[in-house]
Amino acid sequence: MHSESKTKYYSHLVKLIIAMIVLGVAGFFARQLFSPESMGEYGHYRGADIEDQKNVPVRLQTNESCFQCHKPVRRIHKKGVHKSVSCEVCHGPYADHVKDGKKIGMLPVKKGKEITHLCLRCHNKVIQARPRTSIKMVGMPEHLQEKKVRIENTCDQCHMVHDPLLWINQAKEMIGIKEEM
Repeated sequence: MHSESKTKYYSHLVKLIIAMIVLGVAGFFARQLFSPESMGEYGHYRGADIEDQKNVPVRLQTNESCFQCHKPVRRIHKKGVHKSVSCEVCHGPYADHVKDGKKIGMLPVKKGKEITHLCLRCHNKVIQARPRTSIKMVGMPEHLQEKKVRIENTCDQCHMVHDPLLWINQAKEMIGIKEEM
C-alpha cells in the first residue's frame, strides 16, 4: 500500500512535468512564429524599431525653440529659479503650437487655481522623492497661513510664474529687507 501511494504521487508529478514541457515547446514555437523578422538583431531588440522611431514625429522641443518668439519671457526665465524647467511642463508640447515654423494653435495658459495645482506638482511636501535642497517644499495651506495670506490666494498672486522669486525679491528690496545668510 505504501508503494501504491508513492506511485500516485509521482504520476501527478510526471503529468505536471510533461504539461510544463509541452507548454514550453509550444511557447518556443509560438515565439518563433509570431516574432518579427528583425527580432534579436541587436541583442533582445527589434532591429526594425530604429527605422520606426525615426518616423515618429517630434512633439517636444527645447526652451530655446520657445524663446525664439517669446523673447521677454526668455530674459525672465533664464535669470530665474525655473531656468532648468522646460516650458512644455506647464504649457504642453511645442508641436501643438508650431509646425514648420508657423503657429498652428494656442497652448494652454493656466489661470486661477489651475496655477496652484500646477505649482504643487513639484512644490509639495507630500512628494517625498524630491530633493529638498533643489526644490523648495511647500505645504498648502500651511504656506499661506505662515505668510499670513488668505487661503483663497493662488501662487501667481505673490509669485511670478516664470521666476517665482522675482516679485518677492523686488518687494523685499523696496522695503529694505536684507537676506540672512
